[in-house]
Amino acid sequence: MTYNSLFTVLTDPALVDETLTHATAVAEANDAHLDVLCLGVDRSQTGYYYAGASAVVLQETITRAQDEAEEIDSLARERLGGATIRWAAEKGVAQLADIGRHVAARARFADLVTLPQPYGEGRGAELEALTEAALFEGRTPVLIAPTGQAPSAAPKRILLGWNESTEALTAARAALPLMRSAEVVHIVVIDPPTHGPNRSDPGGLVAQYLARHGVKTEIDVLSRSLPRVSDVLLRHVTDMDADMVVMGAYGHSRFREAIFGGATRYMLEQATVPVFMAH
Repeated sequence: MTYNSLFTVLTDPALVDETLTHATAVAEANDAHLDVLCLGVDRSQTGYYYAGASAVVLQETITRAQDEAEEIDSLARERLGGATIRWAAEKGVAQLADIGRHVAARARFADLVTLPQPYGEGRGAELEALTEAALFEGRTPVLIAPTGQAPSAAPKRILLGWNESTEALTAARAALPLMRSAEVVHIVVIDPPTHGPNRSDPGGLVAQYLARHGVKTEIDVLSRSLPRVSDVLLRHVTDMDADMVVMGAYGHSRFREAIFGGATRYMLEQATVPVFMAH
């Protein structure tokens, strides 16, 4: 597998340069084509009007979204105009409640989707919807670009979060092109099971699988010494000076993750290196 067709979505003028810096770096590293969707988002609640509101209110929100789409498209074309990659950009308007459909329809024809961190100060509600649409409806791996960090399109030290789950294996398979070119991939197992077929060799089978694909691996077995699994992973990112994290996304339901938190959500909030995810 190679990453020949890349995709990204821009919904915030303030994030255009940051997102495209990462997306173009990946495109350059893989000699790939980058498709850019510039969306103005109508963030009004569908079907909701306060007393006395009229169609003028609806038209105003649509006009604002159209103006935002124009601004984002202009910024993207200016940013990509000097790039050496092959690219295409289109613009449109979508309601917040319907944005996932538009993103998924395009993401499913991409090999990899690059998106900004969906959580944090000043991040719009639509960014979470973009990420979930690409992962769940588009069935495409997503590379989350960390805020304020330089791109890492060809990481040398990769941390693979391994918990025997289908999601983790899907992510490992999808990230094979990146892992093959890395100097080392650390397969990180936290509190391995004391029972079951892999209790005596945690991470052994996935290490064997990756080795057959030319990936150089090391297995790190860690204890859950911090309250959250994500905290342990993030600390190990620092300890091993990792350039990227590869992990399965949303092992629990998205509703449970949103209400109670989970490894996916915390990693997306706190990560300081790119996070490659698949579901």
